[in-house]
Amino acid sequence: MKLSPRNSEEPDVNLTPMIDVVFLLLLFFMVSTSFIRESSLKVDLPEATGQALVEQEQAIDIVINSDGQFVVNTITLDSPSNEQLAAVLKKAVGENTDPHIIISADANAEYQNIVTAMDTAQQLGYTRLTLATRQTTSKQP
Repeated sequence: MKLSPRNSEEPDVNLTPMIDVVFLLLLFFMVSTSFIRESSLKVDLPEATGQALVEQEQAIDIVINSDGQFVVNTITLDSPSNEQLAAVLKKAVGENTDPHIIISADANAEYQNIVTAMDTAQQLGYTRLTLATRQTTSKQP
């Protein structure tokens, strides 16, 4: 008995829809990615200890109010530019090469003002930054 050979064609796999989906995902991620260069911020976090620490040097205080007003030690700046803030910081620091800078911001202050203060300090080469906060009082029943 003679059997006729069956046509054994391999099925075609259509990859076009999968390639379309991959390109759409690639396009989505490219559009949603932020290409703005964000400066790295180094923050010197304070260590918590039970004893009071003696401050060996005078810290530079930057206070940021909710209305955008900056106070560097005793000098008040209303919505300063980076150059104005840098000039006041240089004046307040004096000859100290690596001052301790404490940034105290109002809870309702714009975050952009805080980042501006941190970026300005970093651009001047000051790396010892501390963000001041207050400890919350938790009431337990």
